[in-house]
Amino acid sequence: MKHYAVLLVSLMLGACAATPVVRQPEGLFNDNLFLAPSERISVDDVFALSDEMKQYLDTEIARESRTKGRQQALFDSLYAKGKLKLDFDSATTRNAAQAFAARSGNCLSLVIMTAAFARQMGLPVRYQTAFVDDTWSRSGDIQFFIGHVNLTLGRHQIYDGVGRFEPDLTIDFLPPQDIHGLRTRLIGEETIVAMYMNNRAAELFTQGLVNNAYWWARAAIGQDPGFMSSYNTLGIIYQRHGNLAEAEKVLAYALERQPGNLHVMSNLVSVLNAQGRVEESRVLAHKLEQMDPNPPFSFFDQRSVCQGSRSRPLLRRIPFLACRCLRRAWRDGSSKKAADPRGGIQHDPQSPRALCRETRSN
Repeated sequence: MKHYAVLLVSLMLGACAATPVVRQPEGLFNDNLFLAPSERISVDDVFALSDEMKQYLDTEIARESRTKGRQQALFDSLYAKGKLKLDFDSATTRNAAQAFAARSGNCLSLVIMTAAFARQMGLPVRYQTAFVDDTWSRSGDIQFFIGHVNLTLGRHQIYDGVGRFEPDLTIDFLPPQDIHGLRTRLIGEETIVAMYMNNRAAELFTQGLVNNAYWWARAAIGQDPGFMSSYNTLGIIYQRHGNLAEAEKVLAYALERQPGNLHVMSNLVSVLNAQGRVEESRVLAHKLEQMDPNPPFSFFDQRSVCQGSRSRPLLRRIPFLACRCLRRAWRDGSSKKAADPRGGIQHDPQSPRALCRETRSN
């Protein structure tokens, strides 16, 4: 899921360098401002298998595994025609058990569900963020930057009397034409968990459930302190809650760590303006305009102003992982699995949610 915004781009550009260890920051949380969460927030729930999932693993996936490799058996059992019949749902980010029960989820949810099965089967899993075209959505005064992730079922030993390796199998949720040549960056499972928690925080925030949103954003930072999108979300939550000093502190921290993060910068402009620090806000807004002269929806807002409907709104930006392209209709009328001549991609036109391709590593 091109993950959340310019933040994601910044992280990807540093893919060739060693990932620095980021310690959990101090002084950015103020729990006393919020009530205790009204729902369970636990990392243990993210990949936990329900009884229904365990039964499916012991029956359907086990049956497929007898005639196929474990990787292909897992993929086919989840995504082939006539199996689970999964649907795309961008409204809610679900954990593994919730996605399986609902038979739906955004691509982050489906990545988590697939990884949960793979872990139970003893298959190594790798996660990647992907470079894809910028995609935005908007709800009121909130802009969402839609990102993308996929996963690879890593190399594992098959003992067939000699001992050989199955090739890697990458599972993605993009149309075949977008998979070829897709550039990705490896991320850790702690980042996937942070993405999930940050998504939940963003979803609750848009529903007006700011109290629970705070605890999800806080938990996201606890899982991966180097995932800057969570700080961005936390800053917006503080601002909506009326805690401007806390919002400024969090956003300033994130901007110090990533000076080119346009989302954090845009939200900090809003906070400074709300504090009455007009000159500081104006200076930062000018810098933002120089770096991003045509922000998302700017032409739409300019048209609204020209038509006299209202002044241009001050928007908040939240990076969000939802998979921009799953709504795109598939036009392939081929049989159950078709090999793409460009790269061995396989897809099921009746279940376009997932694609797999073999990738060999040395």
